[in-house]
Amino acid sequence: MAPSPDHFDLCLAYAQWQGSGRADHLPRGAAAAAAVCAPHAPLTAVPLQQGDDASAHGVNRWQAIFSQFRIAQQILIRSGASRVLTAGGDCAVDVAVIDYLNSMHPGLQVIWFDAHLDGNTPETSPSGNFHGMPVSAILGRAPEPMRPLLGAPVEPNRFRYFGIKVGDEGDWALQRELGLALLDPEAPIDGPVHIHFDLDVLDPREFPYVAYPEGGLGIEAAVALVGRIARQADVVGFTVTEFAPSNDQEAREGSKVIARLCEAVVEARNP
Repeated sequence: MAPSPDHFDLCLAYAQWQGSGRADHLPRGAAAAAAVCAPHAPLTAVPLQQGDDASAHGVNRWQAIFSQFRIAQQILIRSGASRVLTAGGDCAVDVAVIDYLNSMHPGLQVIWFDAHLDGNTPETSPSGNFHGMPVSAILGRAPEPMRPLLGAPVEPNRFRYFGIKVGDEGDWALQRELGLALLDPEAPIDGPVHIHFDLDVLDPREFPYVAYPEGGLGIEAAVALVGRIARQADVVGFTVTEFAPSNDQEAREGSKVIARLCEAVVEARNP
């Protein structure tokens, strides 16, 4: 199936696993997600970089993460894409994507579907794993070497969580300090929107193919809500992350859900 020009302009395959520290299943999940997303836009991959597990700037496996971030930025800038579909990888892949879309779409709103707040900073993170820090990064508190490479932060009043259940002390402190709100699933929404969808927001009884099965959102409710947002607003970015199937059969089963989420956005834009 050839990508339609009425869908996204770029499909970014960003298989980063280093932000989570789990190399066993995330690459398989990222590859499966990319295969699902590829029919909707021309596919470009961020190549995985070599690097040791050393920590720097408060982040584990910093060298590879920073290199991949820079490559992703370059791909996005060269593409000139206005609408980006991203197949991750860990949650931190969205730092480069959201920063880019925020520069392309003034007033960008970000809706963060996740069981976890992902709002630690390098100073507050108890683990040093970067997939627990992307929210703080897009809000202006990225690791020091990233800051000069990022544009204006997302304004806190244009950021909303959905499905959060689990956080560290630093996560909750950032939410309180910045007044980060929860999405009202019934409230109208408009303007340019980026949806970050960490699959661990889903109820593990329905979707167990994640490393941290702590969510509670049903699949049907998730598809319906994503579709409603896409019908009301202009979804300029959609990122799916943290797909961690342990074998090929799980990858096939989980891919069916990713396909439904993508189709909910695409079909809303092309009724």
